[in-house]
Amino acid sequence: MIDLRRLEALVAVHRTGSVSGAAALLHYGQPTISHHLRRLEAETGSVLLQRAGRGIRLTPDGERLARRGEEVLGLMARAEAELAAATSLQAGRVRLAAFPSGAATLVPAALSLLAGRHPGIELELTEAEPPEAHEMLRAGTVDLALTFAYPDQAEPEQISSTPLLDDPLHLVEPVADGPGRDRGGAVDLAAYATRSWVTGCERCRRELLALCEEAGFAPAIAFASDDYVAVQSLVAAGLGVTVLPGLALRAHQHPDVLARALTAHRRIQLSTYGAPPRPATVDAVAAALTEVAAGLR
Repeated sequence: MIDLRRLEALVAVHRTGSVSGAAALLHYGQPTISHHLRRLEAETGSVLLQRAGRGIRLTPDGERLARRGEEVLGLMARAEAELAAATSLQAGRVRLAAFPSGAATLVPAALSLLAGRHPGIELELTEAEPPEAHEMLRAGTVDLALTFAYPDQAEPEQISSTPLLDDPLHLVEPVADGPGRDRGGAVDLAAYATRSWVTGCERCRRELLALCEEAGFAPAIAFASDDYVAVQSLVAAGLGVTVLPGLALRAHQHPDVLARALTAHRRIQLSTYGAPPRPATVDAVAAALTEVAAGLR
């Protein structure tokens, strides 16, 4: 592998036309430049320089390597500048995956904060439910994921998550319906045992089944949709009842449905692949989402 310091010495000779000029350009002594050039010839097995008296010039091989060297050193300088800008939060791109109701509620407010604090950071948003978001983190196609999990669900291997807030679950029924509260004011799911049910994503479906099992019945699921707007429309049309999280209702609540808080909740969290430290730009996005979430707690 070619040593970049030696390549830099060859490029400097190419630019200045002499060893002394290269030494002055790089702030090295002439013996150091001569040493780098000799070592570069030994590493490449090529004659790169022709010496005539006290002068020097590049051979055709030296010319070709010097031109490529300029490209390589230019790319290295650009990479260093980009890393410096990202580290100082002057620029950078963060790829974020977020589940739909989080993308509709937490993300816009976080983007507003970022625009004011770090206008050079570009956020690329992809909508994805947690299982897909976890796979995207593993594949390296996103840097950060806004995910959720229910209390009995373990985190996947190699995924690190930081809790943001507890998102309460709600029973959602048509406004025209009314029963379901016991004397203490809590929702009694058992009162809905004979109703048809509408369910959402696979994780939400598992939680719904667990809640109903705890209430002593198995729900008759009539419809399933990952779209919380469609789910509420089905409920509003009298085709069933459902359980939805608070963020989904914050993003959109159909005027013809009634939402009643349950004692259950889901955990909203930020997930990354592996352990910290994380790039400064990713930390900046995480900090904005954390601040927005704190305002909803």
